[in-house]
Amino acid sequence: METIIREGSPKTPFVRLDGEKGVVEIKGRSIPENSVEFYKPIIDWLEKFGEAPSEETNVNIQLEYFNTSSSKCILDIFKRLELIHKKGNPVEINWYYEEDDEDMFEAGEDYQSIINIPFKMIEMEE
Repeated sequence: METIIREGSPKTPFVRLDGEKGVVEIKGRSIPENSVEFYKPIIDWLEKFGEAPSEETNVNIQLEYFNTSSSKCILDIFKRLELIHKKGNPVEINWYYEEDDEDMFEAGEDYQSIINIPFKMIEMEE
């Protein structure tokens, strides 16, 4: 499965999708002009990955900020990962947040309450 790397920009996060290693990484700010268009290739990749996932999938989400339309797309990503998890393939989500960023911590908790995958809440020092 091909690895996709997208460099981040002031409006879009850095993305790394590594099928061989089973790593999904999203870092930075997510306020794209069109969230659905930005996240569609990621969701499509996860659907293909879900057909033959690696033994274990590690997901690292480290967002400073995301807008409402991005939050829906991120939920779609988690739903694809949940399908992989339900098939018996371990998925671990690491949700990173800065120690004083209550909003990002609560966003992680909100996703955790919706998605049936173990979340690790990881506090980062500034």
